[in-house]
Parts: sequence; C-alpha cells; structure tokens
Amino acid sequence: MAIFLFDLHGHPIAFRRTSEDKFIFDKHGHWIGWFPWGDNDAADKHGKYLGSVVGNRLLKRQAQPYRGYPGYPGYPGYAGYPGYPGYAGYAGHQAGYSDVDIERLRL
Repeated sequence: MAIFLFDLHGHPIAFRRTSEDKFIFDKHGHWIGWFPWGDNDAADKHGKYLGSVVGNRLLKRQAQPYRGYPGYPGYPGYAGYPGYPGYAGYAGHQAGYSDVDIERLRL
C-alpha cells in the first residue's frame, strides 16, 4: 500500500511504497530521493536535502543544517503506479516549513 505525501494545499506530490520504505517517488512512480539518515529528512538522488515528512506532508525546512553527503543508496527499481490518493485538505501554516519546489520533484 502506497503512503502518499502531500503539499500544504493537500495535493499529492510524492509517495513511499510502505511506511518503512527508504525511497521516495514522484506521483508517477519515478524515484526522486531517499531517507539516508533514518529519520524524516529526505535527500534527492544527488545527496542534497529534498524535504522533510511532517505528518503526511513533504515540506522543505527553511533552515536545514548540512548533514554531510549521504552517499548513494543504489537504484530502487520502478515503484509502479501508486493509484489515486485523493485530496488531503489544506494544512495551514507550518512554522519553519514551506512547500518543496515542484521542480525538485522532477529530477
């Protein structure tokens, strides 16, 4: 079962295959990043900070400290089409966070 991640407006922008999956995919099933540090912070395929999972949202922390280069996890394969997640509703203001730039989700 796919775990969908949404922006602040409730639109689906990414997903994980399971809650423990270390990889993150765009809503079309293309690999865009992973969770190298074992927490909710995601890095893109180049090792740069992509965003943080806050509840069911993928948001960009406005003041993210550098955590070092996480290496390369290996290719996770194709996740497949996750289906339609619906709409999550508006999240309101999240102090210290903003939406991830949509261009970063198309690497």
